[in-house]
Amino acid sequence: MSNSATNKLHPGTKFPEFTLPLLNGEMRTLGKPHNGCDWQLVLIYRGRHCPLCTKYMNQLQILKDDFKKIGVDIIAVSGDSKAQLEAHLEQLTADYAIAYGLSLEQMKAYGLYISDPRSEQETDHPFSEPGLFVINAQGNIQVVDISNNPFVRPELDALRSGLAWIRNPDNNYPIRGMHVY
Repeated sequence: MSNSATNKLHPGTKFPEFTLPLLNGEMRTLGKPHNGCDWQLVLIYRGRHCPLCTKYMNQLQILKDDFKKIGVDIIAVSGDSKAQLEAHLEQLTADYAIAYGLSLEQMKAYGLYISDPRSEQETDHPFSEPGLFVINAQGNIQVVDISNNPFVRPELDALRSGLAWIRNPDNNYPIRGMHVY
């Protein structure tokens, strides 16, 4: 049994910014919102081989405008290659930004769990398990969810309504999980 320790990112800390390509050739920095938003949801998914990722990404598309209304931009990324992302688009309804080419070093910097493929039919490279980060206007991690398998992910409508509540200044809601011990 190998030691696969991960270095988890903590709420309230700066989100590591990595710049990755989109299919149109544009470069996007994870953690830097676009589309007139000041927060960003960074969805890290396993890759084209994962039907649960495809379903989750298509569900996120349905709520995309609701996230934008509360000032939250969306970007998804995986360790897939450009060709794998192009092939995945046949199954996706998503029109939000999707980057590709997340490296093992970047996966480790985000504290993600990393898996090896079960076979060459699954995929041709180690891949990250799901991670979801919400980055606030200061570039800090407001919300973090990291899983070691594709079956456990935040319910997207609950996340959207929770972020709307957090973003309401009348609620004065702090970043949670900041107790020092």
